Amino acid sequence: MAHIHPPKIEYFDLDAKSNTDPKGLLRSVDEYRLTPTGLYMFRPLAGHPKISHFESWFVPKLNVRVTRQSWHPGHELDFDFYVDVVEISAVGSVWKTTDLYLDLIVRTGQSTIVLDTDELISAVQHNLITPERAQWALETTYSAVSGISAHGHDVVRWLTSSGCPTSWR
Repeated sequence: MAHIHPPKIEYFDLDAKSNTDPKGLLRSVDEYRLTPTGLYMFRPLAGHPKISHFESWFVPKLNVRVTRQSWHPGHELDFDFYVDVVEISAVGSVWKTTDLYLDLIVRTGQSTIVLDTDELISAVQHNLITPERAQWALETTYSAVSGISAHGHDVVRWLTSSGCPTSWR
């Protein structure tokens, strides 16, 4: 059974170099980089047992947050990128994302897998999001899967071909 919860909202304050996570916890950000096509963020995960830090690109044109994680030795997982389907908005120097449940796990050159469809369906059934927003999330997901797959399951190539080039640490 899917875990029932409202959409997760996060805030990214470029001036304060902070990230307010969905639980309301304020996190320090090492680097923000604003480009014409998106926002890059790099931040450590202090105290996390498996992940040392992560870096994300927020790409409004494609409605995605693309994340690459760095693992503590012995805790590596078998994927290269985690892609969240998100609504992205910005007011001044504060960016906001609303996560619409669906995620992609990308193994570069191998596969792209969709996760959490059950959570999306449950959210609609419990009136946490409208059917129209759910349809938008599904269409965004299908578009991303199609694009990533067409580029050999390579997120970076897909982003570049979509006019949203990225650079990573």
